[in-house]
Amino acid sequence: MATKSSISDLDAQIEKLRERKRLLIVKSAERFARAATRTGLAEMEIADEEVDRIIEEIAARFRKGERKIAAGPAPQARRSGDSGAGAQGQAPNDG
Repeated sequence: MATKSSISDLDAQIEKLRERKRLLIVKSAERFARAATRTGLAEMEIADEEVDRIIEEIAARFRKGERKIAAGPAPQARRSGDSGAGAQGQAPNDG
């Protein structure tokens, strides 16, 4: 009998996780929809294939960033003195 309640407990946990996953997907979709609306992207006539390609490119760019973060910050990111005016337009430090 304990096995049945254990299976029932697992089924309940699985159902809770499915609902949690569904909510996370909805939140993520709403986040991207807000960004698309805010930037005007949602109003543009862009084919689904093109949107998919663009999103894949963005994802690849951020995946590369995740790998860099895991390996340690890039030399440019370590510089704490680069705050304030002019920091964005500076040339990379090659030396």
